[in-house]
Amino acid sequence: MSSHLAKSSRLVRSLLLASSLLAIAIPAASAAEECATGPVTVGFLPKLDTDPYFQVAQTGAEEAAAEIGGSAIKQAPSQATAEAQIEFINNLVSQKVGVIAISANDANAVAPALKRAIQQGVKIVSYDSDVAPAARTVFLNQAAGDSLAEMMLESMGKLINYEGEFAILSSTPTAANQNAWIDFMKAKMADEPKFAKMKLVQVAYGQESEQVNQQQALGLAQAFPDLKGIIIPAGIGLPAAARAMEQAGLLGKIKLTGLAPATLIKKYIQDGSVQDIWWNVKDLGYLTYYAAQAVAQCKLTGKEGETFKAGRLGDYKVGKGGEVLLGPADIVTPANVEEFKF
Repeated sequence: MSSHLAKSSRLVRSLLLASSLLAIAIPAASAAEECATGPVTVGFLPKLDTDPYFQVAQTGAEEAAAEIGGSAIKQAPSQATAEAQIEFINNLVSQKVGVIAISANDANAVAPALKRAIQQGVKIVSYDSDVAPAARTVFLNQAAGDSLAEMMLESMGKLINYEGEFAILSSTPTAANQNAWIDFMKAKMADEPKFAKMKLVQVAYGQESEQVNQQQALGLAQAFPDLKGIIIPAGIGLPAAARAMEQAGLLGKIKLTGLAPATLIKKYIQDGSVQDIWWNVKDLGYLTYYAAQAVAQCKLTGKEGETFKAGRLGDYKVGKGGEVLLGPADIVTPANVEEFKF
């Protein structure tokens, strides 16, 4: 009899333990599905704290917050690595923000931490540089990735008359957006005859550091004496490389194009040695904040075809894979450079 009682007691304890574990699991899952009833705090987590690009984007987020309520806080690492961002993801979760808006240093490496955040009731959106789609609701992209890549390649082609050696100076080997652009450029060159005489000699990395970008740009010039140009799809990299080339007396001989705040390279654009592909960075932060609040309140789920309003920017539609495009970029030239305030 006592053995039967012992077995029954163990069975009851097992059932109680299982039910308690289930009870713990259910709130975590339901927490991820909770909808805010009003504006929340949005924690912006850019790639790097000192990058002026993200500082300007933050002013747009703060403008939006002043319009619709809630708050936009920014916390970011001093090193552009996924490991550093993961720590900040955890910090923002502990601060009980409603949404994390992240520009990823590594799309896949940060995904597990973001998924844990979701299970704790925090919504996730990405902006500027995407994360794995399963780890966020929507991606606020500054412009269609393929169009940016095509514009950079076309710009380089025109600068060097579609002939000769050129290099690419990217930010980090794991930057999702830049890797996608580079892959697109390679495919475009392989497919289209007009690029047949252009030769990509190397892809280098500036590691989101002004000093490293300067060193890498000069290193490319030394390694390839016939180098005609460099594509630099990084906001820190293009101004840094332009200054280094100018000081070395190589600017003009080696043409530069890419993505950067127009105001930082204005004089180089005006003298024709540098071209720039750019957009309104403040608006990217503004759009991201509006989308984040819509996600927090379950008005936006990331389904293709959904629409939402973004204040002064108007109506936006969710595209394939949960992507929302800010709008087309522009090639900044001497004729229009004054239109770009950053």
